[in-house]
Amino acid sequence: MAAAATPKMITANELRDGYVVFLGPNGSWVRSVEAGQLLAEGPELDQAKAYAQAQHDARVVVEPYVIDIVVKDGVPVPERLKERIRAKGPTVDYGKDEVARLGRAS
Repeated sequence: MAAAATPKMITANELRDGYVVFLGPNGSWVRSVEAGQLLAEGPELDQAKAYAQAQHDARVVVEPYVIDIVVKDGVPVPERLKERIRAKGPTVDYGKDEVARLGRAS
């Protein structure tokens, strides 16, 4: 019996603010891996990659690429450590979070 294919997802960074995003349903970009669209190898993934590249060309996102996903207890989790870290968000205050932290420090 052949092993089931590893689900995929497309990730990138938003051009306007640099946040990590995942391709979601209906071509949306979402900030939560849990809301990202799981994709199967083949035409479905090829179509999603072409759409993500068009979004890159339109300067909506930067450098979209495919990641492997493991579904644990019904929740999608990136397979590689690097992608799990990216999915959790910045490891340092960034953007609005940094501004808020600096404002509290005053």
